[in-house]
Amino acid sequence: MNCSISGEVPEDPVVSKKSGLLYEKRLIERHIADYGKCPVTGEALTMEDIVPIKTGKNVKPRSLTAASIPGMLGMFQNEWDALMLSNFALEQQLHTARQELSHALYQHDAACRVIARLKKERDEAGSLLAQAERQAPLPASAITAVSNGKRASEEEDMGPGAKRMRHGVSDSIIAELTECNAALSQQRKKRQIPPTLAHIDALERYTQLSSHPLHKTNKPGITSIDINPSKDIVATGGIDSNAVLFGRTSGEILSTLTGHSKKVTSVKFVAHNDVFLSGSADKTVRIWQGSEDGNYNCRHILKDHTAEVQAVTVHATNNYFVTASLDATWCFYDLSSGLCLTQVEDPTNSMGYTSAAFHPDGLILGTGTIGSTVRIWDVKSRGNVANFDGHTGAVTAISFSENGYFLATAAHDGVKLWDLRKLKNFRSFELYDQDTPTNSVDFDHSGSYLAMAGSDIRVYQVGSVKAEWNCIKTLPDLSGTGRATCVKFGPDARYLAVGSMDRNLRVFGLPEEDASTES
Repeated sequence: MNCSISGEVPEDPVVSKKSGLLYEKRLIERHIADYGKCPVTGEALTMEDIVPIKTGKNVKPRSLTAASIPGMLGMFQNEWDALMLSNFALEQQLHTARQELSHALYQHDAACRVIARLKKERDEAGSLLAQAERQAPLPASAITAVSNGKRASEEEDMGPGAKRMRHGVSDSIIAELTECNAALSQQRKKRQIPPTLAHIDALERYTQLSSHPLHKTNKPGITSIDINPSKDIVATGGIDSNAVLFGRTSGEILSTLTGHSKKVTSVKFVAHNDVFLSGSADKTVRIWQGSEDGNYNCRHILKDHTAEVQAVTVHATNNYFVTASLDATWCFYDLSSGLCLTQVEDPTNSMGYTSAAFHPDGLILGTGTIGSTVRIWDVKSRGNVANFDGHTGAVTAISFSENGYFLATAAHDGVKLWDLRKLKNFRSFELYDQDTPTNSVDFDHSGSYLAMAGSDIRVYQVGSVKAEWNCIKTLPDLSGTGRATCVKFGPDARYLAVGSMDRNLRVFGLPEEDASTES
């Protein structure tokens, strides 16, 4: 006997007086309360028409399917089939969701690439527009100097033999250089090592603090580094033709300077007026002016060289700078106007220049040549006053000590130290094997330490002509390229900035907890 509503054997059966049909009590009570009639015949029906039936409560009734082993196996089979169908449906839904997610991620990646390309095109268009505006012809009444380092009237600047005429270094400029030299020389006699300078034991514990990918992956390689000590900004020049300004404290890229068409070979900060210089293998030098929003705009493009510009160095007055090129000339510029005051060419020398640096006092200029010679110049007379021979290969870097007595030069065969008072070499460091050149050398600002870079980075304590120069620390080149290309001391030698042939700027120093204890 089954319930006329559920079709199952009722646990609490009742029967209708009118129709004689059997029901489950709880089901018929709910139906009468809702509709007031029989669910089968449709006749009016009340609870008074329902008669309960007494049954045995010892054993509950079982359905026919659960009353035998075959029936139970069939029931289990049905449950298993339902479970498998449900699982299959869930797997289909998961597969569909994964496809939709993959498609959405692909669309997002494509959108990001399009946005990046549009931003790059916008920036390049803005740069070209700004360059076109700077190079537009000026009216006749305007000043004749234009931003590309040439004058508005080319004919007026051409002398005999179609050579460009220069304004020359005037007596007032020579007086300014001489006055600066006298003041700095006098200060140097009274100068003491600052108490904030990093101690030797601190340098011995230097380790890599951070690594920052600043340049493009398709053209990796950092060729030059400079540091603005007042703002703790590190500048890098890369093979990707960009110069990058990086805030060491914030750990962020402050500005990426684009415009050069070939690798940037030299970068230099000017100590005041927020000016930055970059030299490139595209034969040009650019003068960048910082703005209030933190961006740098190209103020001048200098095109006086006919070959790659290899070095840029700033005079101590911060009003003039020199560029050295593979065309075997060096140019002396006025920083404010961007004019080349003189271009020096030695008829007895046809070797291009690969490095250059001003003496701290500003009246001596050192240049390294592709032919392994170091040439010393008197800035006032633009005359070659001394030559240092002995290197093998191109002179890759030059650094004057702050004491004014020592000059360090790097080349394929290592590093040599020169005594400027006696004009002779007093010590040589053969750091690596004959196939590994030394790419960079740098005295710290106090003249207490000397850093060298090649297949690794080595820091020496500065001695004297007779006293030993001891190696304090050797840092590995963690780029994996085996070529550390440039190295620069931070303020008070508190850290070392290193560039290599990958795209990362690496900073070596003391960990923060050790640095705070040291200070």
